[in-house]
Amino acid sequence: MKRLGSRRQLGALVGAVVLVGAGGWFAGTQVRSPADAAASHRAPKAGPVTVEVERRSLTATVVATGTVAFTSPRPLSLAGAVGTGAVTSPAGEGSEQRVTKAPVAGTKVKEGDVLMTVNGRPVLALAGPVPMYRAMGPGATGDDVKQLQKALRRLGFDPGSAGGTFGQATATAVTNWYRNKGYEAQQPSAEDQQQLGQLQQAVSSAQEALLTTRSGSAGDGSGTGAGTGTGGKASTGTETGSGTGTGAETGDEANAGTRTDAQSSTDRQVQAIQLRSAQKSLDMANNALSSFRATYGTKVPAGEVVFFPELPVRLDKVTVKTGDAPSGPVGTVTGSELLVEAAVPGEDAELLRRGMPVEVTTTGGEKVKGKVEAIGSAAASSGTTGGDGEAATGATSEGSGTGAADESDGAADTDATGTSGTDGASGTSGPGPVQLRISIPDPGPLAGQAEASVKVTIEVGASDGKVLTVPLAAIRTSADGKARVQVERDGGVRDVSVTVGLSAAGLVEVKPAGGTLDQGDKVVVGK
Repeated sequence: MKRLGSRRQLGALVGAVVLVGAGGWFAGTQVRSPADAAASHRAPKAGPVTVEVERRSLTATVVATGTVAFTSPRPLSLAGAVGTGAVTSPAGEGSEQRVTKAPVAGTKVKEGDVLMTVNGRPVLALAGPVPMYRAMGPGATGDDVKQLQKALRRLGFDPGSAGGTFGQATATAVTNWYRNKGYEAQQPSAEDQQQLGQLQQAVSSAQEALLTTRSGSAGDGSGTGAGTGTGGKASTGTETGSGTGTGAETGDEANAGTRTDAQSSTDRQVQAIQLRSAQKSLDMANNALSSFRATYGTKVPAGEVVFFPELPVRLDKVTVKTGDAPSGPVGTVTGSELLVEAAVPGEDAELLRRGMPVEVTTTGGEKVKGKVEAIGSAAASSGTTGGDGEAATGATSEGSGTGAADESDGAADTDATGTSGTDGASGTSGPGPVQLRISIPDPGPLAGQAEASVKVTIEVGASDGKVLTVPLAAIRTSADGKARVQVERDGGVRDVSVTVGLSAAGLVEVKPAGGTLDQGDKVVVGK
């Protein structure tokens, strides 16, 4: 029993020694010198940075931020006074014109609509190429009158002949049109009536003067005077006689007769001149009355009609309110169609062509289709900037039906280079941005989002199915101008000549021109 206990004690002692030795060995392995610690933190030897070759489809796009706008903006202004220059009621004659009902932004204006009212009178919209520049009334002739007559006929009010002369039939059509809109057509003002009375009085006065002159001429006879000699007897004896002799008396009578004939001739000449003058005064008074009567009657004041190059239009902005004087522009009108304006860098613009499809994305993620309508100067001159210089009272060509004018936005004939067809927008390279105009055939979710910001994506190219692609950083150009990539193989790097194709999103299409290149190969993009 004692021997067994001694063996156990010896075994325990040996085990303890072994454990202490193992612990010391382990602790020794964990202790390192500062030099060993620094050596363990050194970076591994540098090697090439590689990326795998992929096979995928590529689509090259130009992306920009655009703004939604309406087409063809132009200022809206009145060509003159509403009414015959002032309020036509006696109490208000000569008072300043004031807006009594302001136009409403966002309103769609059709032919014949009332845009606004001034001093209670309407401002009406018509379609036509000639700007409203004067009042039109009886006797007026010209293209603007013909344009009015055509518009009246479109609205269902027959002006008779549309030959460009404002006659009674046109006046009747204007009266009926105004009445249909709830207004009275402009009748002669108090000033016109006063002038008519003055002209009529001038005719009456001229007639009276002529009759008086004729009566005076008829009552005077053919002669006006005779000589009176002093007869006397001849003196006899010592008496002295004061009378003249017979011979002297006869001479005085002859002289008196001569004077009488000369005076009669002069009087007749004076009377003839007076008659001619009186007749001329009467003729002039009659002519003035006839001319005024030719223009006297129903009129269309210069401020009561605005001609637009095409209708309908949209009242985009309004710059007057009720009570304001309608001087200068009273607002802005646009076409009812939407477009998107954007700008891209010059180098991206070189890739664009008119007619390219465009995807427009709203901030909410909704997508709308469009197309590139104009690039560069064409977009700047005929987009929403109003570069055509047309005011709302003017137009470019005569409309038909609803008054649609022949439209030429510049983009239909030339692009940014001034060349026709689908030629590229040369001259747009460089750091400066190039303006784009994008038409939107179907606004969809863009309706009501004028001035909203949108994302514009234009596809400028696509690969023919899936192709080998590498990052642009993997392409290297040799001294001879040939492209190559470096492929990591068998522990080394080898050059493979390639032909470069479409690039998009940082990737480029490659085709091996010498050697092999397959999907999954690793190409060097850096070190």
